[in-house]
Amino acid sequence: MTIIPTCDLLIRGGTIVDGSGGDPFTGDIAVRDGLIVGVGQLEVGEARERIDAAGLTVTPGFVDIHTHYDGQATWAEELSPSSSHGVTTVVIGNCGVGFAPCRADDRERLIRLMEGVEDIPGVVMAEGLRWDWESFPDYLDALESRRRDIDIAALLPHSPLRVFVMGERGARREAATAQDLEQMRRIAREALEAGAIGFATSRLLIHRTKAGENIPTYAADVEELKAIAGAMRDADTGVLQMVLDAPFSSWESELRHLLAVAESSGRPATFTLGTSNQGEPVWKEALRICDAANESGVAVSPQILPRPVGMISGFELSTHPFCLCPSYEAIAALPIEEQLVHLRDPAFHARLLGEAPREGHPLAMMTRNWDWIFPLSDPPNYEPPLESSMGAQARARGCTPEEVAYDLLMNGGDGRGLLYNTLGNYYQGRLDAVHDLINHPGTVMGLGDGGAHYAAICDASYPTFLLTYWLRDRKGPRLALPQAIAALTDRPAKTMGLRDRGRIAPGYKADLNIIDLDALRLHAPVVRHDLPGGGRRLDQLATGFVATIVSGQTVRRHDQPTGARPGRVVRGAQAAPI
Repeated sequence: MTIIPTCDLLIRGGTIVDGSGGDPFTGDIAVRDGLIVGVGQLEVGEARERIDAAGLTVTPGFVDIHTHYDGQATWAEELSPSSSHGVTTVVIGNCGVGFAPCRADDRERLIRLMEGVEDIPGVVMAEGLRWDWESFPDYLDALESRRRDIDIAALLPHSPLRVFVMGERGARREAATAQDLEQMRRIAREALEAGAIGFATSRLLIHRTKAGENIPTYAADVEELKAIAGAMRDADTGVLQMVLDAPFSSWESELRHLLAVAESSGRPATFTLGTSNQGEPVWKEALRICDAANESGVAVSPQILPRPVGMISGFELSTHPFCLCPSYEAIAALPIEEQLVHLRDPAFHARLLGEAPREGHPLAMMTRNWDWIFPLSDPPNYEPPLESSMGAQARARGCTPEEVAYDLLMNGGDGRGLLYNTLGNYYQGRLDAVHDLINHPGTVMGLGDGGAHYAAICDASYPTFLLTYWLRDRKGPRLALPQAIAALTDRPAKTMGLRDRGRIAPGYKADLNIIDLDALRLHAPVVRHDLPGGGRRLDQLATGFVATIVSGQTVRRHDQPTGARPGRVVRGAQAAPI
């Protein structure tokens, strides 16, 4: 029995899953000054607050290392949907896009970039961003000056850096000069010294501006990446995050770029990895290359999502199967109620079904992959049967997939039906390959994308999905509870050098979840108009999170926000408690 004279918070009698991967145990947790000061059988004198966790599961707070709250963190106090799903720390700056460094003359350029790559409406950013920064250190200071519910750590994004140094030449993807490289490296070093946790870039073909142009970092020369990442070697800190151009290029050629930069900098790297829906299982080659690299001493962690990479389509959202058709484009800017006047008209209906979509943004052009698009049910089914796809239903009914999709989107006339487009991670219509990815020792969980793709993607709810589907509901091999919790906490925290969190042990940051696993439920996404300027976004809630605690303060209780705002900017790598 450990004696704790006083504490701020005492959690009594919960089933503790401490993030280490070890067996759960029943015990108490004492918190003082934002840190865990006791775990196990405790005798506590005075406690300012007590929570009875008998029959409940207590875990570390979850860590999502791939989000895009770069803008939302400047105008909102709640980083939802992530904080609704037990996430207590997020990492921003991913994919090499963000808002700093940025000169006043380049603000509109970065807005257009984020509008295209991350589907954040330009009007939302124009209304919401205060731009009280120019340099990356200024940006971190601006984030620190604002209140929020959970912690935020930031990567230095490559696209703003390139434009800041090279101006129009950088935006046009011209080769950097030796002077450009020297300046980028110096700015990267300043960012790391101010608290950046690493450097992020993208080589992905479909990452484009609103006008359809390639982003500034597309196909950036490996020597440019080595020069910037050299700042991490100089500072002996930081993680390299990269989105590779696979499957448009081979995993072997793309990983060659990543590993060359990682080896040159001597710093760990992480990149986005998913499976295709059909064809050869090429991701296995990526895992083999990563395993060999890790064995040779080059640390690389493929970053995975535990369900299909899914795009949600609807007439209220930014993409759907008709969004590039001329007749729909003529009404796209109208409010949904005014759209419905046209959508309910039989003549408009017939004309729209007969039109071919024009060429447009790559994500919009993926909305007619009929055999991989499904109705989005409530509660949502993220492993839908192949026979429910638009293509399969059309073949069964003897009609076109367009007719099936239109009927489902109209939803009996209210126009608020939703479709789920499985872009990847749904190999042969199953999640078996994802199970293999989760169980691979080198992978790390992430890719929630919260704060981006506001009207197309809502994957930030993946922690709740992991705890319901993979632990309880799946018909087939599942995960053990300690493994699932470690995947949401300790593993991602360590990957990004945030070793002060992700575990329940004395000295660790008191970021915690108290969960009723039996009652845990994931609800269907809904459309909200609560962004700056009335902008729309997809939100998704859960029930079963009894409490989410950040630095010892309860930020959510029984799935509702408490108003507490203990979230802080995490500046740089954090050491584990001694």
